[in-house]
Amino acid sequence: MAEKKLISWNVNGLRACMGKGFMDFFDSEDADIFCLQETKISEGQVEWDKPGYYAYWNYAEKKGYSGTAVFTKEEPLSVSYGMGIDEHDHEGRVITLEFPDFFFVTVYTPNSKRELERLDYRMKWEDDFREYLLSLDKKKPVIVTGDMNVAHKEIDLKNPSSNHHNAGFTDEEREKMTTLLDAGFVDTFRYFYPDLKDAYSWWSYMFHAREKNAGWRIDYFLTSERFKEHLKDAKIYNEIMGSDHCPVGLMIEI
Repeated sequence: MAEKKLISWNVNGLRACMGKGFMDFFDSEDADIFCLQETKISEGQVEWDKPGYYAYWNYAEKKGYSGTAVFTKEEPLSVSYGMGIDEHDHEGRVITLEFPDFFFVTVYTPNSKRELERLDYRMKWEDDFREYLLSLDKKKPVIVTGDMNVAHKEIDLKNPSSNHHNAGFTDEEREKMTTLLDAGFVDTFRYFYPDLKDAYSWWSYMFHAREKNAGWRIDYFLTSERFKEHLKDAKIYNEIMGSDHCPVGLMIEI
């Protein structure tokens, strides 16, 4: 067994983030697996040449929108894009890597949007994604990470009382996260830091939210329950700038 460092970051536009120190962080952390959400690029828009990493990209059909990527030092046994459900697979939101001992999934969960106009779709997504993860989990343990667009508990955002009807903190979205965890997954950050307050991974660009640390924790590393004894630490890199999200990390022995 070896300890691995895994990092996930919603970069809110990779090209913009690369102009704000992205590569410095990527190089300094030297992660075993590093994945991105909201790359907002099409094929060929970024020159990516990192020796020592295999790179996998899932682009949205709509230009400048969504998109995910995974960079891994170890070559996976197989790679798949999306969930295999046409309704969900046009926005570049899921990449799955299969390794000998586990599946690694990065996800950019759809936002329910203002006025909750996409909440019904989000509910369908949540059920289908959970079933997808459970189908993988039957074969081998799963690590799933990314911007899951929900603050699960009141401790996970600065102002819970005023956000109960806003995207990312509706009862419906929070309940879906509870259902996923109850189905056999662990929120690794809360596993290590169950009561830690003011730990956030996203801040609005408005109202000086980041300097006031008025944020939300909506980026996660979840693992299959049976991986619990392999977990070593979870981290939020809240000092790292370059996006409205900061990176999150997991140290795990595999």
